[in-house]
Amino acid sequence: MPADLTTHIADLPPHVQRALQVLVADAEAGLGSDLISVVLFGSAAEGRLRSTSDVNLILVLAGFERARMDALREPLRLAHAAAKVETMWLLVSELAPASEAFAVKFADVLRRRRVLFGRDVFAGLAVTRAAEIAGLRQVTLNLALRGRDQYLRRSLRAEQATALLADLAGPLRSSAAALLELEGLPVESGRSALEQVCRSLGDVFAGLPGRLSELREGGRLPPDAAASALFDAVRLAGALHDRAVRLT
Repeated sequence: MPADLTTHIADLPPHVQRALQVLVADAEAGLGSDLISVVLFGSAAEGRLRSTSDVNLILVLAGFERARMDALREPLRLAHAAAKVETMWLLVSELAPASEAFAVKFADVLRRRRVLFGRDVFAGLAVTRAAEIAGLRQVTLNLALRGRDQYLRRSLRAEQATALLADLAGPLRSSAAALLELEGLPVESGRSALEQVCRSLGDVFAGLPGRLSELREGGRLPPDAAASALFDAVRLAGALHDRAVRLT
């Protein structure tokens, strides 16, 4: 484990710090020279981790060998249980193709990341504009299509509507940030990007960013507000897609 890992994650909640310290140490011990980099990205890297947030890690590897990987199954299970750690296991040879195939996600990684171990493999990596536009169109359309079905099937139960809305919050924020960046506008954070996009769309989405923040802060919404906010979130995905279609 690098000596400065504690400093890199000092602003995270104590249980998240412990989970990351243990997982990074176990990965280094178990993978040896196969472990090239461990990168924290998303809301945790931005310093905006909330109770409903996942802790997102990318572990970049030289190889994926079963004998070494199997030793990490239990540490990974414990990290997920303790701090909602979600991992992507990426071979170093896959960096460029993955950034093209999942352009919106990797553009988000480029905007907000912290290297917890090894070298910054994302330094110098660029996501092409064409790939990011195509990816944004795909992501927002998928959110809209899946969201409509999920709204109809799950919004009658407030707890289910709330859970789905929590799942949508992160992709909506990263999509809003990608959209503004592609439109040539400054982006401070996913949260501020979503607020800016909602303001630009008029009063119809005015209350949604606040509802999403309320959910991320407290983990719940009043029952009568959950379905309404979920419906607005699904409509917003469609509006984001409409704007993405107009990008060139």
